Amino acid sequence: MQRAKYPALIVALDGVTDPRNLGAIIRSAAAFGAAGVIMTERRAASMTASAWKSSAGAAARLPIAQVTNLARTIDAAKKEGLFVVGLDGESEDVISSMKVATEAIMIVVGSEGKGLARLTREKCDLVISIPISATTESLNASVATAIALFWVDQARRKG
Repeated sequence: MQRAKYPALIVALDGVTDPRNLGAIIRSAAAFGAAGVIMTERRAASMTASAWKSSAGAAARLPIAQVTNLARTIDAAKKEGLFVVGLDGESEDVISSMKVATEAIMIVVGSEGKGLARLTREKCDLVISIPISATTESLNASVATAIALFWVDQARRKG
């Protein structure tokens, strides 16, 4: 069995409701080497035709798991050694504070309107924001995910 070049990278979705965002996140996860995507069964987008189309085929290649309780899934991931990082535009910790080269990471993305649920946020080891211009309120969930995945990919390549 061939070992992965880098530690595990998983994306978890906390209530992402737009199927196009779901598909785009899956596509970005595949593009940047994620091992899979975890999504909640309720109050979240499902794999509709729009999600499949937005994923550009990545949904057929990347493992996607649906879970009933994201908080318990995060706890289990932490027990397996993953460092859990939440994305939140309000966080004072910025993306550059994320240590990525040697750790297995789960990136948790909140819903488009509400962001991370309180319990999900509390379960994260680190919650980060992506610095943006003050003239822009926030980033789209799929765009923020792609930026975070790119950041991890680039940091790991540099070693």
